[in-house]
Amino acid sequence: MHKVASRRRSQPPPARFLFEALIDPHREPVRHWLDLRDNEIEPRIIEVVEPELVVWSSIWPDRPDAIIRFDIEAVGNSTTLCWTLFVEDPVPTESEVVRLRKRINTLINANLRFTFGQ
Repeated sequence: MHKVASRRRSQPPPARFLFEALIDPHREPVRHWLDLRDNEIEPRIIEVVEPELVVWSSIWPDRPDAIIRFDIEAVGNSTTLCWTLFVEDPVPTESEVVRLRKRINTLINANLRFTFGQ
């Protein structure tokens, strides 16, 4: 697998809450953040190491080989979340990587983050 994109950013909730939001995005309807587009599908959980790792299957039917890995690290009263996108061959073009990266970034570092008040 090829690592094609990654982002690390602090998140406001404790690691445990972030972990739970990633393994069950619909758990709290009031905190709806996984707003998938028409050309996206619900991810499956591929791997979990509680409370520090969650791996999702692809959310893109046109890239079923993609996986998204979330590394969660408690840092004081907040959490550092690193997401990494891996794909099989063929490696996507730079413009496709930008599109995929921006989409994950919107879901995680905007939508999810905002549900916790930031």
